[in-house]
Amino acid sequence: VWQRKPIVLINPVVTRTEGKTSISEGCLSVPEYTAEVPRAKRISIEYQDLDGLAKKLDAEELLAVAIQHELDHLDGKLFIDRLSPLKKE
Repeated sequence: VWQRKPIVLINPVVTRTEGKTSISEGCLSVPEYTAEVPRAKRISIEYQDLDGLAKKLDAEELLAVAIQHELDHLDGKLFIDRLSPLKKE
């Protein structure tokens, strides 16, 4: 069975964004709804690991989108908050 170690990002800060992408996103906070959400295609972030060491991470495509989605949660936002009023309807 293939397993991947979880990514733990403490106090993450996006330091660079590049490009644009839009994929269909969903969230357990808003079950049964999905929408295309505009996001950066590539990001760089600085964070601390579990030992308090400063780290940097470059991410692109799906990983970059997933990180941005989760960082929105830290700011109290859901993916639907990024939609236009028309798309929210």
